[in-house]
Amino acid sequence: MTQEPIDEQNNIDELIEAPYPEHWIRKTVLFLLSQSFSLFGSALVQFAIIWHITLTTQSGVMMTISTVFAFLPQLVISLFAGVWADRYNRKTLMILSDFLIASATLVLAILFYMGYGSLWALFIVSGIRSLGAGIQTPAVNAFLPQIVPKAMLMKVNGINNSIGSMILLVAPIISGVLLTSSTLEVTFFIDVITAMFAILILFFLKVPPHEKALSIQQEGYFDDLKAGLLYVRDNRFIKDMLIFYAVFFFLLVPVAFLTPLMVARSFGDDVWRLTANEVVFFLGSILGGILISIWKGLENHIHTIAISCSLLGVFTLGLGLSKYFSIYLFFMFLSGLIVPFFVAAITTLLQERIDNNMQGRIFGLTQIVMAGVMPLGMVIVGPIADLVAIEILFVITGFLMALLGIKVYFNKSSQA
Repeated sequence: MTQEPIDEQNNIDELIEAPYPEHWIRKTVLFLLSQSFSLFGSALVQFAIIWHITLTTQSGVMMTISTVFAFLPQLVISLFAGVWADRYNRKTLMILSDFLIASATLVLAILFYMGYGSLWALFIVSGIRSLGAGIQTPAVNAFLPQIVPKAMLMKVNGINNSIGSMILLVAPIISGVLLTSSTLEVTFFIDVITAMFAILILFFLKVPPHEKALSIQQEGYFDDLKAGLLYVRDNRFIKDMLIFYAVFFFLLVPVAFLTPLMVARSFGDDVWRLTANEVVFFLGSILGGILISIWKGLENHIHTIAISCSLLGVFTLGLGLSKYFSIYLFFMFLSGLIVPFFVAAITTLLQERIDNNMQGRIFGLTQIVMAGVMPLGMVIVGPIADLVAIEILFVITGFLMALLGIKVYFNKSSQA
C-alpha cells in the first residue's frame, strides 16, 4: 500500500491549529450512544441467525448462501450509498437506514411468531438488512469527522472500537441465552426496540449537514460518481489501499465466517462453545480498543496497519493448528486484541487524508470492495469447507495474511 509523501510537521501543525467543533464531546457521546443501541440489536440478530443456521444445518453451503445474502445487497447499494453520503444529510441517511432494517426485522419476527419462519425468510431479511447497512456505513464513517476534531479521531475511533467490542462481547451471551431459553422471534423483537432508541437519539442530535449537502446540487448523481472515480484514479494512495483491502478481506473470509462451523465440527456443537468463541474474541477487542485509544498507534498509520495484518495472520494460523479448545480460545483472544489496531488505523488514515466532501464516496468504495470480495471468497471456500478440514484453510490464509503485512510494511513508499 502506497502512502504519498507528506510534510509531517505541516500535518501536525494542521491538527493542532484545527478548530474544535462546538460541543463536540457531547455530540460525540450522543452519536456513539445511538450507534451502540443500533449495533447491540443488530449483533443479537446476527449471532442468532448464524447460530440457527449452523446448529440446524451444519452445512458450508448453507453458510455460503447466508453470506451471499448478507453481503451482495450491500455491495450493490454501496455504489449509490457513497454518493448519497456526500450529496445528502448523513444523519438523515442513518435514520432512514435504521428504520429500513427495523421494519424488515419486525416483519421477520411476525412471520416466525405466526409459524411461517424458514431459512429462506432469514436469507431474504438478511438481504434487506444488508441494504440498510450498505446505506448506513459510508454515512457513519464520513459523519464522525463532522463532529470530532482531526487530532482526536484516532482516540475516538479507538473508543468506538472498544464500545463496539463490549457490545459484541455481551451480545453473543444474551443471544445464546435467548436461543436456548426462548424462541428466535424474541431476539428479532428486541432488535426492533433498540433500533427505535437509536433513531430517537439521532433525531435529537443537532449537527448541521456538511458543506456539499448544504449547497445546491449542480451535478447529477452520475457526475458525482464519476468525480469520485476520477479522485481514486488520480490518487495512488487510494488505489493501492483498495487493492490491499481486497486481498486482506479475501484472506480474512475463512476466519471471519467459518469459526462457528469449525468449533461445532472439531470441538462440539454445544451453544456454550459457540458463545465462548465469540466472547473471548470480543474480550480481546475491548482490550485492544482501550490500548489503541490510549496509545494512538505508530506515527505512521500504515505501519500500524501492516503489523496488525501480519499478527492477525499469525494468530489465524494458530487457530488452525490448535488441537485443544482452550488453546483455540487463546488464539481467538489474541485475534480480537489486534483487530482494533487495524480498524482504527485504517479508518483514521482515510478520515485524515480524504476531503470530507469526498469521504462518503471513498468509504462507499471500500465497502464495495469488502462486500464484493467476502461473498466471493465464501462462494469459493464455503464448498471447500465441506470437503477438507477448516483448519487447513486457516493455516493457508493465515500464512498469506502474515506475508501481506510484511510486504506492506517494507514497501518503500510506505516509509513516508
